Amino acid sequence: MVPDLPPLPALTRAEGELIDRYLEVVDLLGRINPARREDTYSGLRAAQALVSRAAELRDALVLMHGRGERELHAETLARALRVLDGERRTARVTVPPESDN
Repeated sequence: MVPDLPPLPALTRAEGELIDRYLEVVDLLGRINPARREDTYSGLRAAQALVSRAAELRDALVLMHGRGERELHAETLARALRVLDGERRTARVTVPPESDN
């Protein structure tokens, strides 16, 4: 049985879009991370996709700014990222710890 996930905090549509686009970019960066890759092709494909996803992330921020949403509510957005497995997903962007081999 799958444990119940905590509910997402209340987000505006623009905040939800920002979180979704941010995590897409993070996932692609994780696939590109040379410290976690063994082949160039998957990194190349992720890098190609990154261009359009980064533009979508930018567009989400432009939309928020244009609507007068000038502040990011970091605590609320961090809770949303945690519910959406953001900690694991962002960890793939970092350099892994050295192995003891």
